[in-house]
Amino acid sequence: MAEEAKKCTHLDQINENVLPHSTGCEDCEKIGDTWVKVRLCMICGHTGCCDSSKNTHARKHFEETGHPIIDSYQPPHEWRWCYVDDLYL
Repeated sequence: MAEEAKKCTHLDQINENVLPHSTGCEDCEKIGDTWVKVRLCMICGHTGCCDSSKNTHARKHFEETGHPIIDSYQPPHEWRWCYVDDLYL
């Protein structure tokens, strides 16, 4: 029997009209630090730095709030990620 493709179970939480809180990592901006790339929380609009950044604020936002889906938020990258399902959307 073929393995069923993994699917995200959180798509219903996406807010397609979400407005970003900042153009950069809002948490790094508060502490005067730098980041590599920015991720946009598709639930509330929090902008946080990626896992390649030393502060990993996007992941910390997920861990604190449970908001599962982020957007790459930096062209030319066009993808979304679900932390809970460990899956690109």
